[in-house]
Amino acid sequence: MTITLAIDTSTSRTSVAIIEDGSILWSGHRDGATEHGPALPSLVQEGIKGFAIDEVVVGMGPGPFTGLRVGIAFAQSFALARGILVRGVCSLDAIAAQVDEKDFIVTVDARRKEVYWARYKDGVRVGEPAVSFPADVSGAPIHPDLYPDMKALVALTGNIIEPMYLRRPDAVATADRK
Repeated sequence: MTITLAIDTSTSRTSVAIIEDGSILWSGHRDGATEHGPALPSLVQEGIKGFAIDEVVVGMGPGPFTGLRVGIAFAQSFALARGILVRGVCSLDAIAAQVDEKDFIVTVDARRKEVYWARYKDGVRVGEPAVSFPADVSGAPIHPDLYPDMKALVALTGNIIEPMYLRRPDAVATADRK
């Protein structure tokens, strides 16, 4: 019996759940695209009371740089401090698990009037996630504005080790400016 701390900060929602063998023991979320930093430790502190966590699963995006960094750094630090496994998975795949269609696209807000998106056929992602303007995303029914299903996040088998940043950072080192 494995007790998992599940974390996702790839969307405007900070989501945390405690899951044991496919059953949610506790879950909570806070909305706010800039609230990941204060929301995440508060949610985890509330959620882990009385549980011995065996592993951490974290959504690796795609998502905005700061939100992803908060969730991934927290997950890695939490796991390192306890000497437990941390596993990263694609957040869009955890969203797609909620859709019951054969061919579809999921999108989430990428800000700057763009969306992060991926296409799925028979529940399997086709290609890599992308960032585009909404008008440029077509070819199948689109499911926008969903949040990752935390049970699905834990059930996914992937082990992504690098954040899925689909844009170059806004910040540029002084030496690299032209």
